[in-house]
Amino acid sequence: MKIGVIADDLTGGNGTGVKLNNLGFNVATIINYNNLPSDKLINATVINTDSRYSEESVAKNRINTVIKNLNEWDVDILCKRIDSTVRGNIGVEIDEILQSLGDDAVVILVPTYPESNRQMVGGYLLLNNVPVELSDVSKDPVKPITTSYVPELIGQQTENKVAHISLSDVLKGEKNLKEQMNYHIDNGGRIIIVDAMTSENIEVIARAMVLVNHKTLVPADPGPLTEAYIKSFAIKNQKRKKLLLTVGSITINSRKQLEYLQEKRDVARVFVDSKELATTHEEQWEKEVNRATENVMKELLNQNIILVTTDHPNNEVVNLKYLSQKYNRSQDYFAKRISDGLAKITRLILEGTDEIVGCFSSGGDVTASICSVGQTEGIQLKDEVLPLVSYGIFTGGYFDGLPVITKGGTAGEIDAIYTAVKYLENKY
Repeated sequence: MKIGVIADDLTGGNGTGVKLNNLGFNVATIINYNNLPSDKLINATVINTDSRYSEESVAKNRINTVIKNLNEWDVDILCKRIDSTVRGNIGVEIDEILQSLGDDAVVILVPTYPESNRQMVGGYLLLNNVPVELSDVSKDPVKPITTSYVPELIGQQTENKVAHISLSDVLKGEKNLKEQMNYHIDNGGRIIIVDAMTSENIEVIARAMVLVNHKTLVPADPGPLTEAYIKSFAIKNQKRKKLLLTVGSITINSRKQLEYLQEKRDVARVFVDSKELATTHEEQWEKEVNRATENVMKELLNQNIILVTTDHPNNEVVNLKYLSQKYNRSQDYFAKRISDGLAKITRLILEGTDEIVGCFSSGGDVTASICSVGQTEGIQLKDEVLPLVSYGIFTGGYFDGLPVITKGGTAGEIDAIYTAVKYLENKY
């Protein structure tokens, strides 16, 4: 994968380049906008157009030259590095990018840079908690900033339709944000400006971007969004980077944690009917195990996070006492049939694909069954993700070497499972 970053300033471009280097790319900054990297090992380049204070016509010509060169270089992702205080010919340069890329291109503009105390809320850019028009930047001798409202500022510079997405939509998670992006795109928006206050907000925006289909999205930002978008893009397109979550512990806490995860992330849910597993009839048990396994394998074709759970909103809790009395078996027997069923599904999935790079399980009974059914010797513990949420590596058996995070059914705050998923993604 090749990354091309167009920067209007050398030092700012270098900052973005360092972020790409930290992602594992071989990065080169090109001083002369007419040139491309000569080293074939370079797979990410930052090209300095030195156009922040240029005449508009000069900026346009330089952008066109760079895009033509990057196309010859077979760039996969194009990014626009902008000033974190929105100085320069931002709208003009974005117009040239959109015209060059065609009608399917859309720019997602996020000037937020939390590490440098740049945040945007309500469309207003704050520099050290002060509206940017009241900061020293407003006194720029060449291009002073006269408004802190970024949609207005960019709107004055562009011929394309500008849209704005508020922080409240970002806080609702990536799926909601994707829908908001699609709405504005469907209504002609070509430059979508999105609020963000924190690095987590930026990560949500990046993940929403990769969910938007059939469009070429270009991040325009001081660096953090570009970094997060490329990382999310790589995760989505890296077939082997998939996670399997097995949750059988049905508590109020775990249910809220799953709801939070699904608000924040694009998760494929495969529900297992616990009534079909809590049975003495082997054929019935096997049928439900195979049905769920087949559904998971289908979801793996298009999804990166798969949740296998008995926690269906319409499912009633299995009455273990009634079953125990009816079939003259212990309640533990039927509880174990359910957890063993989830474990068998987990094992069949992992045997059927090599795309899973990490697992998560919630509930001590389920985790124990997974270890038993997988014939593992144990888990080599590596780290504490959260209290009662542990990270380790399966040793021996069918899952040997596979990373896993285990969590107690009642453990953790509302974001515990979400945090575990992020931990595994960042680890692998």
